[in-house]
Amino acid sequence: MTIPSRILSRIPSGTTSTARRRPRTTLWAAVGAAALVFLVALEFAARHYDLPGPITTQAQEVILAPKSGALLYASLALMTVVLTWRQRLVAFAAAIGIDAVFLLVRWAAGAGPTFGNGPLWVILACAVIAVTRRSGRERELLLKGVGLGLLLVTGRKTGDTWLLITSKTRTAVLDQYAATADHALGDPSWLAGRLVAATGPVGTHLLDYVYIQLAVGAVVVALYQLRHVAVERGFPRHHLVRTFLVIGLIGPAVYMIFPTVGPVFAYGADGGHWAMANIWPDTPPALATPRPMDFDAVTPRNCMPSLHTAWATAIFIHSRKGPRALRYAGAFWLVATLGATLGFGYHYGVDLIAGAVFALTIEGALRAYDRGWDRSGIQQVAYGAAVFVVLLLSYRYLAVQMAGHPWVFGPLLVLALVSVIHGYLRATRPREQKAAAPAQQPEAQPEPV
Repeated sequence: MTIPSRILSRIPSGTTSTARRRPRTTLWAAVGAAALVFLVALEFAARHYDLPGPITTQAQEVILAPKSGALLYASLALMTVVLTWRQRLVAFAAAIGIDAVFLLVRWAAGAGPTFGNGPLWVILACAVIAVTRRSGRERELLLKGVGLGLLLVTGRKTGDTWLLITSKTRTAVLDQYAATADHALGDPSWLAGRLVAATGPVGTHLLDYVYIQLAVGAVVVALYQLRHVAVERGFPRHHLVRTFLVIGLIGPAVYMIFPTVGPVFAYGADGGHWAMANIWPDTPPALATPRPMDFDAVTPRNCMPSLHTAWATAIFIHSRKGPRALRYAGAFWLVATLGATLGFGYHYGVDLIAGAVFALTIEGALRAYDRGWDRSGIQQVAYGAAVFVVLLLSYRYLAVQMAGHPWVFGPLLVLALVSVIHGYLRATRPREQKAAAPAQQPEAQPEPV
């Protein structure tokens, strides 16, 4: 017996939607609790070294000068995706007004000019409004917007604390292994360092801006992806901010496994008396048996993998579905970030390959989670993770062999990266094409009398 559609339409849909929403609410509550525990743990770890942790530094920026005003305004822009255009204008006007007041107070007190307190105040004010003046779906949506904005700032603070922990707990670094393995790629950091120096101050300042403001570039792409949130009253299942945060959360854990400081510190003037020699970027290091080397307790061990490469790769991937200007911007940001990481001596070439593999694996895992784990998704993530582990092991234990046979291992490293790219495209493109294909309309059937 078939139930007429008219009767089905009278059945309340709230029961079904509530049942579907309950597991997601439980999941978000569990994620929030885990994030809180993680932040508290980092706070205690930082306090162990008599330094403020991510919670303290974030609270200080409510009154004190922020570290990055541009990042805070980018966070405010992310938060406003849940607001109407009129509300967005009011939010930014309020942020600029608050910053103007802070600027006058700092000027009167003789402090240096800075900005960024205003957007943080507005984000916190929206959180209060959501709790006290909103209810139901509107409260949930506004709180998600506030959380999205605060996550970007908190992620930055968490990363800073992670870097502090790496410098304090990893006294020895493995730069000699990375530099030796880099011979297989032709010592690209030394070559890029000389090229950047030849561009003069214009090229240096441009690359430096791209490198420092990477999060701002990510926000531009994310704003395009989230442009319909205010109208549709909901977020898309997958967007760049998720990938960005997961990369920043997991990546620093690898720093603890393979601590490196970068050629400008290990082989350049910035390393002081801790450096092997002051030869970067003019003279590549001679081939020798690598060994762990002691380094200072200040410089972060944040090279392996290159998270800037991973983040720029994620920006490039997510900009592919945007308009032509956004696609060009994503490609430019990737190329400029690679040039900056190598040209400023912050990374070795092997770091960049590991960073790209790392990003593709995480992006594939998040997409597989969203669409449901299938065979292709599992294979792609497992293969990417295996390649990443093999890369780290080969850098550590086969560095001399890689340097001794560059015409064998150099192409193998590039081939490993290409194979991960191919696996990612093979796993994601069929799903994307299927989702983009117009749904077939069923043929009209005669209505029974």
